[in-house]
Amino acid sequence: MAFQPMTAESVSAQTSDLVSKTAFRVCADPANAPMSSEDGSGYENKLADLIASKLELPVEYTWFPMATGFIRQTLRANKCDVVMGYAQGHELVLNTNHYMVSAYTLVTRKDSDLAGVETFSDPALQGKTLGIIAGSPPATHMVRNGLLAGARAYNLVVDRRVESPAVDMLRDMEAGEIDAAVLWGPIAGPLVKESYPDFQVTPMLKEEFPPRLFFRITMGVRMGEKVWERKLNSLIRRNQQEINALLEEAGVPLMNDMGTAPLEAVN
Repeated sequence: MAFQPMTAESVSAQTSDLVSKTAFRVCADPANAPMSSEDGSGYENKLADLIASKLELPVEYTWFPMATGFIRQTLRANKCDVVMGYAQGHELVLNTNHYMVSAYTLVTRKDSDLAGVETFSDPALQGKTLGIIAGSPPATHMVRNGLLAGARAYNLVVDRRVESPAVDMLRDMEAGEIDAAVLWGPIAGPLVKESYPDFQVTPMLKEEFPPRLFFRITMGVRMGEKVWERKLNSLIRRNQQEINALLEEAGVPLMNDMGTAPLEAVN
């Protein structure tokens, strides 16, 4: 039999056969609130429900902690077909088009002199104790502005079943142990909306120097799954308003595509 070279189309067709036709199979962390939770309360759970309803399929989860080995043990092992939230450009997955843009934020008390601060160079931050997730992008800005020495660091990579750095940070702020919290908006916004009515979440959008503090969030699929990626891209495009409404209801601060202003400011 003559040799038949593998084209991009044939590879896509082959790999897309791995995608379940009977369920919307989601890879997720069982204890990653407010994003995903085994009880279905996370906003990524609700997003999965929305996409599954458009596909007219039930949702089926493969649960695994969002830590080292997550993609290898779930998506690459063909136990599931999509990760609901993944930063654009990550090399471990094939990214769909983004369905939201969000940013790192500063969480303060509404009556604090730090309320509304939008840059780490603001003099109001000098001498304050800020909570920061160790190794996250805002740490570079804090070093540049002399804020890291007096900061309190919280662990970046943890098993959320036994440790929750963002929740711990907000509790410490409520107790007066830190003056403000530097947190990824899609975590900070929902936690504050749910439990901290006296807190304010301000996106850090005014920084002039790198690294950037906004990110485009996509769904992640297996490398080579171009047919599946295009199908999800179409669903995202046709249902963007519903997706935005779901995220806004959860309290996620949404930005425009360039990360320069809140989404509502440009609609």
